[in-house]
Amino acid sequence: MQNNVKTFLLMAGLTALFVWIGGEIGGQQGAIIAFILAAAMNFYSYWFSDKLVLHRYKASEVGPQDNARLYRIVQDLTRRANLPMPRVFLIPDRTPNAFATGRNPKHAAVAATEGILQLLNDDELQGVMAHELAHVKHRDILTGTIVATLAGAIAMLGQITRYSSALSQQKRQNPITLIIILVGAPLAAMLIRMMISRVREYSADAGGAEISGKPLGLANALRKLQQGVAKYPMTNGNPAHSHMFIVNPFFGGLQKLFSTHPPIEERIKRLEQMSKTMAYLATS
Repeated sequence: MQNNVKTFLLMAGLTALFVWIGGEIGGQQGAIIAFILAAAMNFYSYWFSDKLVLHRYKASEVGPQDNARLYRIVQDLTRRANLPMPRVFLIPDRTPNAFATGRNPKHAAVAATEGILQLLNDDELQGVMAHELAHVKHRDILTGTIVATLAGAIAMLGQITRYSSALSQQKRQNPITLIIILVGAPLAAMLIRMMISRVREYSADAGGAEISGKPLGLANALRKLQQGVAKYPMTNGNPAHSHMFIVNPFFGGLQKLFSTHPPIEERIKRLEQMSKTMAYLATS
């Protein structure tokens, strides 16, 4: 519940920022155009996200006989979560990672790399795949699309302002307002987008732990994945997809500020606390 409240407040802040910039550039027309363009691009990505990203990472679909271990774990967790059975895919990459995609629970897909299957035991793999199913159950892909639409529209408004006379002469003479619209607002929108992504990761951790019933399985998996990704970082992927994976497979500067994922140490700490709470409730 707390994570959902945080998500709502951050999205409200992003919406307010968009509305404010629309008014500052002199009316609704520019804001509407920017929003429509951003919405069209993100809607396309949302509707075809499963096909686009799975093709990008050369994922192949597996069934009960193709990879019995992965399929069996996802099938069992899906029953526990009371979700439709998603399509299951295997990615030919030694980087240990996993992600979920698809526009809704009825059109969902989960994917795991060959590296993660080699690295994790069954309890740990259950924790990871439950995390991905929690994303599906929470409809985080839809949330991400809405947030991306607003952030993209704000960035477009900044560009419209840069190359047009949308601002009145009086406002153009105010350098503070101009800097905020051109630089500050797009940066703030990107930061809010990253913050929402991190909140949704915490929520998926908690949801996955509830589905699997093994918070420590996911905690141990995160420890191994942090080391595994550092050893075998993804080299043929798109950093724009980093938010989809259970741990960020890409590395670069300013990771803490612009990271799509919370610190692994904090995620593990919360899961360990959740395990203690579940053990206490089971014995009381």
